[in-house]
Amino acid sequence: MRTSAVSHTYWPTTMGSGTPHHLHAFSRLDGLGNATTSSTTTVSPISNNNIVCYAPTMITTNGIWQGDNPLNYSLPLFILQLTLIVCTTRSLVLLLKPLRQPRVIAEIIGGVLLGPSVLGRFESFAAKVFPLRSVTVLETMAHLGLLYFLFLVGVEMDLTVLRRTGRRGLIVALSGMALPFIIGTSSSFLLRPHVSKNLHAGAFLLFLGVALSVTAFPVLARILAELKLLNSDLGRFAMSSALANDMAAWVLLAIAIALSENNSGGGSAPLASLYVILSGTAFVALCFFVVRPAIDWVIRRTPEGEPFDEFYICTILTGVMVCGLITDAIGIHSVFGAFVFGLVIPNGPLGAVLIEKLEDFVSGIILPLFFAISGLRTNIAAITNPRTAWFLTLVIFIAGAAKIAGTLLVALFYSMPFREGLSLGVLMNTKGLIEMIVLNIGRDKQVLDEQSFAIMVITSVIMTAAVVPVVTSIYRPARRLQPYKRRTLQMQRARPDAELRMLACVHAPRNVPSIISLLDASNPTKRSPIFVYALHLVELTGRASAMLIVHNTSSRNGGGGGSGGYGNRAPLSRAQAQSEHIVHAFENYEQHAGGVSVQPLTAISPYSTMYEDVCGIAEDKRAALIVLPFHKHQTVDGAMETANPALRGVNQGVLAHAPCSVAILVDRGLGGGGASRAAHAAGHHVAVLFFGGPDDREALAYAWRMAEHPAISLTVVRFVAGDSASSSSSSSSAAAASASGAGDPKVLTDAERERVLNEDLITEFRMKNAGEEAVMYTEMVVNNGEETVAAIRSMEAVHDLYVVGRGMGVSCRCWRG
Repeated sequence: MRTSAVSHTYWPTTMGSGTPHHLHAFSRLDGLGNATTSSTTTVSPISNNNIVCYAPTMITTNGIWQGDNPLNYSLPLFILQLTLIVCTTRSLVLLLKPLRQPRVIAEIIGGVLLGPSVLGRFESFAAKVFPLRSVTVLETMAHLGLLYFLFLVGVEMDLTVLRRTGRRGLIVALSGMALPFIIGTSSSFLLRPHVSKNLHAGAFLLFLGVALSVTAFPVLARILAELKLLNSDLGRFAMSSALANDMAAWVLLAIAIALSENNSGGGSAPLASLYVILSGTAFVALCFFVVRPAIDWVIRRTPEGEPFDEFYICTILTGVMVCGLITDAIGIHSVFGAFVFGLVIPNGPLGAVLIEKLEDFVSGIILPLFFAISGLRTNIAAITNPRTAWFLTLVIFIAGAAKIAGTLLVALFYSMPFREGLSLGVLMNTKGLIEMIVLNIGRDKQVLDEQSFAIMVITSVIMTAAVVPVVTSIYRPARRLQPYKRRTLQMQRARPDAELRMLACVHAPRNVPSIISLLDASNPTKRSPIFVYALHLVELTGRASAMLIVHNTSSRNGGGGGSGGYGNRAPLSRAQAQSEHIVHAFENYEQHAGGVSVQPLTAISPYSTMYEDVCGIAEDKRAALIVLPFHKHQTVDGAMETANPALRGVNQGVLAHAPCSVAILVDRGLGGGGASRAAHAAGHHVAVLFFGGPDDREALAYAWRMAEHPAISLTVVRFVAGDSASSSSSSSSAAAASASGAGDPKVLTDAERERVLNEDLITEFRMKNAGEEAVMYTEMVVNNGEETVAAIRSMEAVHDLYVVGRGMGVSCRCWRG
């Protein structure tokens, strides 16, 4: 039988220098389909023959001293291309960072700059840096990186987010996807004669509908993080809706590819598309019902805290390529198999290890190749038909407006404010990785011509770039929370019957006893209750985005998770197990303490932005006080050692940006005995070191509440400047007053105003506690820092808890009595 004339690999007859291209192996099929070989043959133009060429010596160079040009060899050329792409995209990332644009924008623009639209217009640059003979290697590496990145996206996705948001998130996703999908499919009948004449109408319909309706989940996560909306109601709603949108888009894309295979030589039987869909469904079932239990078995075999065996890790990484091969053989794109395989990896330590090993290399080095290739394929000069271009652009923007309208209508139906619903619709128009995959597959399958591809890439960049500025101008929750930012503990004291809201942060279970002891010492009563938001702070390691988990304490069942918990999935990761332990501890405290209500929360975010989550939750919950554990903990011998250096940065960030008072809790024994045990003994002593200023006044207001506890004695030590200290301070104050022109006796300087506020608060405190035996007020005269430190050290053996002003709020320092 005579084989068809298909050339698998074709090397041009001349290199960049114009010399013949010599091959060490040359294979050609004769008329009978048999291979004939010869060595050291020069390739010349051959038509109507099957040619398979292999040039092993053209991979690496012998060096410039041997007269070789490195750019004539595939490996040096690929290294140059990769370096150029990474440097260009990274430079654009830095330039666009002030505009708060996602990295995908810089990567696509970088590809456009390097492609035929800009630098590629220079023939010398295109022929030397991006010659046609290098496209195969470049695209192969780009798709390999895409394969592993989609695997990481699947690993990072948490499908339980859909369950936490409930039916609302699913309905918002489907409504935001339905209208643009209908517009895309309807317009496909008008566009198909001008864009894709030879393709099956159903395949073109699905490709265009998916491209117009998809939302990029990974890009949206990074935009929400940049806007600091991840832990807001809007952010959680957008993330869950985008996740559901992505799932639906993958299903439709798989169907579209199956239909396109019928017309691209992938299968001529009428039932070929049905076979592809059924095979894909069987593959998904195999992954979830066979591969998932096997991975759970691997996790159970690995003791908690122990590293995973390298054999298991290598097997999983190899499985990514195997799954890609299977789906590619089925007739679905290979990235679909990698994505599904990532979905079956449970959230937890295994996912964290895989992400740690792949994230930087894949996302930072290899993935930009895919976006760069999308840009290299984008030729603005190919837009030659103005009528088709304007019509396609109009359809794209109408579909975007329809997505906003559909999302907004459903959001209003669920009583979401208009601005939030509008912002949600704009966020759902985020494009990126998924759409680029759809467009590139569509171009490969001849669904889109060069002009349509360029138009859709450019409009995607424009729409995604507009998301951040539009949402910033529409959604401004800071305006709504501005009055709250002026609330202090002193204002709380003006309303003694009001509820005190506290945000108690916990990093590990060892922080819980001291936090509970401090809460009990804060004198919660039915007359003046305390509402505590117990926030477990977890480092982001195995998810695509930060998130806030609200534990439903009213419906917890044993180890279950309620609507907002982790659920009954096994095995639990270390962070999940710690959250369960912390939640149970606070629930138990709430049941046995009077006047305390507890709402457990879990915030998952990187340490670099964790302070933003803490401050955002404090604003959202209108807390008057944030309690943070100190970054050091006490050892057995009484010394203090650093538990995690990153926690210090978290505390410093909260102190600098908190909208309310902040307590840094340094536990040196309070959790061991604690105020709860001291509530039944009269020997628990609290000291306030008062130097003056707004922070010390906040500290005194907080300790004043503690003093109302029947088993706590309070000592307020006011440090007064001595004669030598007061003389120097008075001269500096006079100089400052003269410099500011404060000659009018009715005008007070800032220092004098602070002094008046200090005196007023101290006078009020002494008058209202004049007859209280458990409250003591004393003054210490000090002249310098050394005397101050000596006076404080003399009290170490007397008091259990010290409350002093520090930084932007309150610092609670706990010492063993």
